[in-house]
Amino acid sequence: MKFAALVVIVACVLLSCEAPGQHAAEVRAIRPSEVSNFRKLFSQNCSGCHGNNGQGALTVGIGRPVYLAIADDATIRRTVEEGRPGTPMAAFAQREGGMLTEAQIEILVRGIRGRATPATFDHENLPPYASSRVGNATRGRDVFATACSNCHGQDGRGVRPIADSSYLALVTDQHLRTVIIVGMPNLGMPDWRGHLKPLTDADVTDLVAWLASRRESFSAHLKH
Repeated sequence: MKFAALVVIVACVLLSCEAPGQHAAEVRAIRPSEVSNFRKLFSQNCSGCHGNNGQGALTVGIGRPVYLAIADDATIRRTVEEGRPGTPMAAFAQREGGMLTEAQIEILVRGIRGRATPATFDHENLPPYASSRVGNATRGRDVFATACSNCHGQDGRGVRPIADSSYLALVTDQHLRTVIIVGMPNLGMPDWRGHLKPLTDADVTDLVAWLASRRESFSAHLKH
């Protein structure tokens, strides 16, 4: 009898026997395309490079006030959707081969914008996200020597090389501009204000032109 009772108990455990009228709650797995929580979406898709709170890690802090002051919603949305071709920033929109739906991208855009804190700088002197002028690489080298060489070395190949060919091959001109304006405080790089004098639109544009010329010089050298 004891053996028979033991068999019944074991069978109930294996078959998840329950009292009459009760049923085990079934938990349906949430598909990746159904995730709608901003924190989870940001953690899964953005935090690895931009930091858990968007303040920067391996790249630009997209949750910083300066970035959110120069990048409008359309810019953020387009960057998330299409990525930055030729760089580690991949496209996340499904139509571009990514994993995120339009609704999820909109959640990310609203969530990133919602992290904005009151800006404490003069917007009138803030260089724009993109410039309408053509950069002057010669002047850019002079700006670099004055504003950047203390950390990056006179030729941009110092302890913190920014004119390094490997680095320049991985970033776009727009990325360079954004980094110069927004800075990367987590790595000790100030924003556009943290120099002998705040950088102007012309300064940033010419700096990017000089850095781009270093990339092009390296490419030309490889071809020969």
